[in-house]
Amino acid sequence: MRTYWNTANGLRTMENWEPNCWVQVTCPTQDDLDFLEKDLKIPDYFLMDIADTDERARYEFDEGWILIILRIPYVKEVRSRTPYTTIPLGIIMNKEVCITVCNFETNMMIDFVSYQQKRGVGFTDSVDLVFRLFLSSAVWYLKRLKQINTLIEKAKQNLDRNVDNADLINLSRLQDSLTYFITSIRGNETLLSKLKFKLPIDELDADLIEDVNIEMSQARETTSIYANILDSTMDTYANLINNNMSSVMKMLTSISIILMFPTLVASLFGMNLVNGMEQSPWGFPLAIGITVIVTALFMWFFRRKTWI
Repeated sequence: MRTYWNTANGLRTMENWEPNCWVQVTCPTQDDLDFLEKDLKIPDYFLMDIADTDERARYEFDEGWILIILRIPYVKEVRSRTPYTTIPLGIIMNKEVCITVCNFETNMMIDFVSYQQKRGVGFTDSVDLVFRLFLSSAVWYLKRLKQINTLIEKAKQNLDRNVDNADLINLSRLQDSLTYFITSIRGNETLLSKLKFKLPIDELDADLIEDVNIEMSQARETTSIYANILDSTMDTYANLINNNMSSVMKMLTSISIILMFPTLVASLFGMNLVNGMEQSPWGFPLAIGITVIVTALFMWFFRRKTWI
C-alpha cells in the first residue's frame, strides 16, 4: 500500500505522485514495487536491502540516490520468542523524490503521520523528514521499554509467590527483546552521527538533531538499565532454584541415611546365623527397640545439625 503526502503545510493526501511529495509505502505489493522501480527508477537492490529484516542501520549513496535504513521498534502480533523486536525502515531520497518503505505495519508510523497532521506545519525538506523519523523512533523505543518494564515487574511478582517455568521463560524472552533494542539503538546513534556530516543541515535541523541525540541517549541508557535489572533478576531466581534444589537433595539424603539404620538392624538379626535369641520371646521386640533407639538418636543428631 502506498500513500502520497503533500508536506508543504501540514500533511495532506494526494491522488497521484508529484515531485517533492512524500511517498509512504507500507507492506509493499508487487504493484508498489513495480511503481518504485519502473516509474521512479529506484535501484532494485535498495528495496531488497529494506526487505531484509536483519539489515543493520546504515546509509548508502548511489548515482544521486540516498538510501537510509533506520531500525525501529516493532511488536509481533503472533506469539513469538521475542515479542518485542526491531525492523528496518527504509528512506530513499534524491532531489525530487522522498520515499519511506516498511515491510510491516507499525504503530510508530501510524502515530507519526497522526502527530504531524495535528502539528500542521509539515516538513521543510526531506532532511527534516529524516530526522523527525529518527526522533519518532527514539520516542517509540521509550514507549516500548515502559511496556517491557511493566511485564518484568508482573513476572517478578508472580515469581515472588511461586517460581514457575512460564514466568522464567517470559523473562528470558524479554531479555532477548532488550538485546535487540540496545543493538538497534546503538546502530541508529552511529548512523545519526554520520548523517550529520553527509546531509545538508540548516539551523533548524541542528536543533532537531540535538533533540534526537537526547532521546536516543535516554533510550539507550534506559535499555541498559532494564537489561541489567533483568540479568540480576534472572541470576537471583536461578540461585533460588539451585538453593531449593540443594535443600530438597539434603532432605532426601538425610531421610535415606536415617532409613538405612532400621534396614541394617533388620539385616543383622535376619541373617541365618546363631545370635543367641533364636528361641527367646524377646528377640523380635529387642530388634524393634534397637531400631527405634538408633533411628531416634540419628534423627536427633541430624536435626541438631539442621540437615533435616
